[in-house]
Amino acid sequence: MIRVVYRWKVKEENFTRFQDVWSRTTNKIHETVPGALGSFMLRSPEDKTEVITVAKWNSMDSWRAFWGSENPSEMVEMRKIGERVSATVYDEIDDFTR
Repeated sequence: MIRVVYRWKVKEENFTRFQDVWSRTTNKIHETVPGALGSFMLRSPEDKTEVITVAKWNSMDSWRAFWGSENPSEMVEMRKIGERVSATVYDEIDDFTR
């Protein structure tokens, strides 16, 4: 398993729209892209423009097949609302969340 941490900058006035688009996008990816296992979103309480989304994938190969040129078509609407600052891949070692 891997986790991909996406860092975003989203203007406060655009956050609600970004959240809505992200929700539809992540659910569509989870339902239609092989190896996609879902995602969650975090937002900084100190800097409301700082948003992190963390996606879970069954393998690096699955994510790379989706990621392609680093601009997956599924994420176009999100990139119109927020600036994707980075995308970093991590191996999942343990997960004790419930």
